[in-house]
Amino acid sequence: MVDLIRKRHRSTEKGEHEMILEATNSPFTEKQAALINELTASLSTEQKQWISGYFAAGAAAAVQPPQSGSVAAEAAEPAATRTVTILTASQTGNGEALAAEWEKTLVEQGQQVQVLDMDTIKPKQWKSLEDVLIVASTHGEGEPPDNALSVHKLLHSRRAPDLSHVRFSVLALGDTSYEFFCQTGKEFDAVFEKLGAQRIAERIDCDVDYEEPAEAWFTTVQRALTVPKPQNADVTGGEEEAAASVVYSKKHPFEAEILERIQLNGRGSAKETYHLELSLEGSGLTYQPGDSLGIYPQNDPLLVDQLIQAAGWDADAAVPSQSGAEKPLRDVLVHELEMTKLSKPLLEKLYQIHPQDNLQALLDEGRWKDYIEGRDLLDVVEDFGPWKASGPETAAVLRSMPPRLYSIASSLETHPDEVHLTIGAVRYEAHGRSRRGVCSIQCAERSGPGETLRVFVQQNPKFKLPDDPDTPVIMIGAGTGIAPYRSFIEEREEQEAAGPTWLFFGEQHFTTDFLYQTEWQAWLQERKLTRMDVAFSRDQKEKIYVQHRLQERSRDVYHWLETGAVLYICGDEKHMAQDVHRTLRGIIEREGGVTAEEAEEKLEELRREKRLQRDVY
Repeated sequence: MVDLIRKRHRSTEKGEHEMILEATNSPFTEKQAALINELTASLSTEQKQWISGYFAAGAAAAVQPPQSGSVAAEAAEPAATRTVTILTASQTGNGEALAAEWEKTLVEQGQQVQVLDMDTIKPKQWKSLEDVLIVASTHGEGEPPDNALSVHKLLHSRRAPDLSHVRFSVLALGDTSYEFFCQTGKEFDAVFEKLGAQRIAERIDCDVDYEEPAEAWFTTVQRALTVPKPQNADVTGGEEEAAASVVYSKKHPFEAEILERIQLNGRGSAKETYHLELSLEGSGLTYQPGDSLGIYPQNDPLLVDQLIQAAGWDADAAVPSQSGAEKPLRDVLVHELEMTKLSKPLLEKLYQIHPQDNLQALLDEGRWKDYIEGRDLLDVVEDFGPWKASGPETAAVLRSMPPRLYSIASSLETHPDEVHLTIGAVRYEAHGRSRRGVCSIQCAERSGPGETLRVFVQQNPKFKLPDDPDTPVIMIGAGTGIAPYRSFIEEREEQEAAGPTWLFFGEQHFTTDFLYQTEWQAWLQERKLTRMDVAFSRDQKEKIYVQHRLQERSRDVYHWLETGAVLYICGDEKHMAQDVHRTLRGIIEREGGVTAEEAEEKLEELRREKRLQRDVY
């Protein structure tokens, strides 16, 4: 190096010697040499020493190969040359939240990362994919989420791409209370392998309390993807700063005070719907119209006491809690464990700790599907007793209490530091006993103004107002499905949006069940709401639902869609949402003069363009 570079020194005003680089016989051009001289003239002695060590370390790293068999050796080359693509298939936003967190982590570790909603991936992009991480939720009875339907169909068709150049791993999100647990994730895992992709980590199937297994999966995946940080990197500062600030999230819910609880139904209604206002002051939580609020509920203490008595347990027996410390059995059952929803996996676990021939027969003969409808853990203890397993043994097989998600019914711009919800109380009779919704009845009865609920914000990127406030919107909802549309109109009022708005709303009776009636009427008068069509199914002999109102306004609905309107559907998926979908398909077929297949393709096109959005449950 010394032979190649001719150097000369000049004295500075401080009497120091400064080395001058000349381009002659050096590997640098004259322009590069001039830039180097200009830089070195401005550096202090400490800075020159630092940069000298920096380049020396870089040169050493370039010629010293990683040790064979080390994680660094395995990960360095793929990480330097391969792009990580995180594909999300999610209905409620859980997948997007995980992907955003992991994207940040991988980028900080030097990875090239792209996060793609499955809806947005183009056919030609399959050829350029390299390392693919799939976060896939299962919707309904084993169906892919809306944003994964097209990709799922493509990969299982004859047009499926060759994926032999791809490495992949799948994180499956699901709910063990459903028969087809994590079905979508399992299907993506199988079809990627079938199409030639190489698995870099085994699929993990997550229940509703997915955080810990998701972290374990991501840690395993990182070993094949991440570049180790330099040994002299200062990582303590960031960790200390992160620990110093409290960030409320699903893992760390906020204790939100209940400010107001108002029953929305009139006297004599068969429904029981509540408007709940919660304080977010001091939480730092923010939300957008269309997002949901998650609530971690508590079991009814009366039901817990009935269970303990029926099983003959000691209410004060020590059992592990979520904090790691041991707590009394009754406290853990009330605050932490789910005991009101049965599933086949749970029945199988209960059989392991309480072997009973009739319980085994229930599982073997397939009668468990009918049995679990409308029953809870107390039913199992009573039906297959006397119960032999202890309280701690039984608690160990129960899953953590999952949060309940409710569509937010307010705009943060209109109600700073507050969040509003619309909650229908669930009460019914089944199998000789009164049943009560865990969260809805807590909000309706057990937790009132002045008390708190453990909450977090669940973003829902699949249900959002258009960026352009002048875009027309059609909002279709029934019952508590009205909630997000209240937030939409409040938000557009704050924006002074000029775009027309049309609401279709359905309930049982006009006089008792017209939720937020005075607000909608005021918005109509002020032209914040352009049109409103209502369907009260029990006010006449023949039942009328929102899909019937859509049919009656068929021509206008089609015109709004043709002029760029965004269409929203919120409500029950099994009945209302499917009925509305069929009606919309019929409107497009009839008014557009196309076949049923072409009308379905049009709806699919609207969904891909985010002009057809659903928030169904």
